This record gives sequence, C-alpha cells and structure tokens, in this order.
Amino acid sequence: MTHNDGCWRRRRIVLALAASWLSGCATVGSDGGVVGTCPPVVEYERALQARVAEELALLPEGSTIAEMMADYTVMREQARACLE
Repeated sequence: MTHNDGCWRRRRIVLALAASWLSGCATVGSDGGVVGTCPPVVEYERALQARVAEELALLPEGSTIAEMMADYTVMREQARACLE
C-alpha cells in the first residue's frame, strides 16, 4: 500500500456521493417536459379510419396485425384518459 492510497479512496467516495446527490436532483427529462406527462393522441380523418377498417376486415382470422391494432386502440384510449 502506497502513501497516497487513502487519498484516492477518499476522492472516489466523494465522487460517488456527489454523483448520487446530483442524480437525485434530476426530476425533469432532458427535453424539458414534466415527468409523467401524457403522450399526444394523433387524430385521424374519418375517411382514413374507414379505409383502415376495410383493410382490417380483409385480414385473415387471427391475424397478428389485427391483434397489434387492438393493442394500439387500448393505448390510444389510455392516452386520451390521461389527458382528461
């Protein structure tokens, strides 16, 4: 053990504590938004919605895309509820 090992150890401890304290101050995302904000909900025109419904109806039974679209519908409803 050299004579300056204690000094380096102390510096590492101080650095670790400082990093820990500074990370506790990060309550806002880097984009400046507030943590927990609602995602935007894109509004689609009626004509586009009708086309999508027609295309979904043409998919085979049990289609993976149809299942994913159902999940997307749930996510959109959750985002709308978040905005209220």
